Amino acid sequence: MPASPIPLFDTYNRFRDLNFSRMSDELPVVTQYLLSFPPKLKAQDGYLAVRGFLKSYSNNEATFNSYRTHVERLLLWSLLIAKKPLLELRRHDCESFLEFCLQPHPEWIGPVVKSRFTRVGGRKAAETDTYIINDKWRPFNVKIDKQIRKVATENSKDVGDVAYKMSAGSMGQVFAVCGSFFQYTIDEGFTTEANPVRAVKQKSNFKQRNTVMNSGKALTPLQWNYVIETAEVMAQEDPRHERTLFIVATLFSLYLRVSDLVGRDNWQPTMGSFEFDGENWWFNVVGKGNKAAKISVRDEYIEDYLKRYRATLSLPPLPSHKESTPLMTTVRGRAGLSDRYIRALIQMVFDKSLQRMKDEGQTDLEMDKLRSASLHWLRHTAATFDAPFRDIKDLQADLRHENMSTTQNTYYNSLDQKRAKSIKGLGIKDRG
Repeated sequence: MPASPIPLFDTYNRFRDLNFSRMSDELPVVTQYLLSFPPKLKAQDGYLAVRGFLKSYSNNEATFNSYRTHVERLLLWSLLIAKKPLLELRRHDCESFLEFCLQPHPEWIGPVVKSRFTRVGGRKAAETDTYIINDKWRPFNVKIDKQIRKVATENSKDVGDVAYKMSAGSMGQVFAVCGSFFQYTIDEGFTTEANPVRAVKQKSNFKQRNTVMNSGKALTPLQWNYVIETAEVMAQEDPRHERTLFIVATLFSLYLRVSDLVGRDNWQPTMGSFEFDGENWWFNVVGKGNKAAKISVRDEYIEDYLKRYRATLSLPPLPSHKESTPLMTTVRGRAGLSDRYIRALIQMVFDKSLQRMKDEGQTDLEMDKLRSASLHWLRHTAATFDAPFRDIKDLQADLRHENMSTTQNTYYNSLDQKRAKSIKGLGIKDRG
């Protein structure tokens, strides 16, 4: 019987290529692993139940990846720790699993890795190729804060060991995903027992709610000025970075997520996504959940960045109605850029901005948050800057938040600011 966990489900694209009416398409290393468990654990039955559940969510890659993480852990835990068939788990078993998620065994924890399996063979996939397990893969991952890694690199030091800690949001996902899985097994007739996750008592022991939203993922005005100025310098020095400047300005000005620039299976952003209604400019987007929306566009973005970028493409200053020119193209002119490539461009701008701050004598305190910044921070930064000047309903609409409370709690923290200012000038000594 195996002693260690292995990845059981492959990438999104390879999973979708499986023949779900049989097991023969599974990777041999996975089928051999399942067959090595004692028959009483019904490992293959559990695997097929999880596979069927994931198939029902295979129309969205992000959802599939998230659900795969949690139900795969549950299946592995049932076989290796509980030593009990997955479909026979009960309430107390699920409580034990939740406790395990909060404090996994050290051998179940590892660094974030990109691949679950490694293909052995030629450069192009062939039937003769085989797949082996990436021995660095673990069910739980420790993600080292970007700021910590940056500081360690700058000082030529090792990061050191970092303890694993599951966030409140991740624990909420464990409840939601595993609860949905067991409901699926009931609906499909795999079991007639009650949903064991929904029967868990004292859920608050596991789901500690964060009463304060994290609004810290925003650059300071000084840091943002360095970022946009650095992108402008890069564009002046190398015309290829006119596109980089346009990406930075667009993500910030329109509060975009990276997927809004990359596009989706049923929608790709074009210059025609910009629309003029006779008085105002709008940007039409298909966002999360395939929801169409339009975002109001500020004048400075049109005048200083959109027109500038279009000039580098030898296009008229302003987009025409339903213009089909791709919003993003490769250097060679091919439509579209990948998520990873755009993130790499933004990281390059952040790194160069940080170096400029160092060269110009800015303090560690003034540089600190920039070390942690990622692409998504541009959206948060813009919303943080704009909130004092915009009605909450307008900002909510442009951010495309379903609930106003999300916008309120994240960006309209004036009471916190007032509370902080009320104590800044109060002394400690000589208060008589």
